[in-house]
Amino acid sequence: MGKTILVVDDDHDIVRLITESLKFEQFYTIQAYSGKKALYYLKENKIDFVVLDIMMPEMDGLEVCRKIRSEYNIPILLLSARSRDMDKIIGLEIGADDYMTKPFSIQELTSRIKAHFRKVDRLHQEWNGIIKEKEVKFLNSNSPLVLNDKTYEAFLNHQKLELSTKEFQILSFLKNHPNNVLTREQIYDSVWGDEYGDLNTVTVHIKNIRKKIGVQHDFIKTVWGVGYKYIEGNTST
Repeated sequence: MGKTILVVDDDHDIVRLITESLKFEQFYTIQAYSGKKALYYLKENKIDFVVLDIMMPEMDGLEVCRKIRSEYNIPILLLSARSRDMDKIIGLEIGADDYMTKPFSIQELTSRIKAHFRKVDRLHQEWNGIIKEKEVKFLNSNSPLVLNDKTYEAFLNHQKLELSTKEFQILSFLKNHPNNVLTREQIYDSVWGDEYGDLNTVTVHIKNIRKKIGVQHDFIKTVWGVGYKYIEGNTST
């Protein structure tokens, strides 16, 4: 596959187990046993995916996740020995894309990672077929919110928005279906596909998108008990 995955955990046995499984699936791996080492390897290598343990000494995984998300747009899957919903929510809110609780199935872990790359490949294939039309719309758009599906860049009033991959994909899916009510299931299936996960992930990501867009713009409407819809060009007063 040619993809490089950074595996971060202070437990050498867990790192070895994950690494061996990923190598079997033809992934390249880099191992880090601390948060500081993980950040160093990110600067020195092209990393496509990060598997990150939360419970580490000195710098825990949540802090590492924050630092990664402030500089990189790389998918992050958190591992934790704690199963509290609040830990999952915090992890997702600071920029993680997925979450697994220890002890975990190594087969499920590799399946989630492979599913992520399959989803990205499918999206690229779909978007490449209509990219010229998308670029024309991008250059001539009168909307204050403009998305470039080729570069995964979003602009609001000509100012770039720093969105994670999943946040961009959710916003793009909503914007491409203006005024249509989309359920959380539809949004999840479009963005995560056959990956394992929780529908609450959609709610958390939309909360993050709204925060980054700002309260003065009310593009995403909540339809209580159903889902969400994108109102083209609508702003709050």
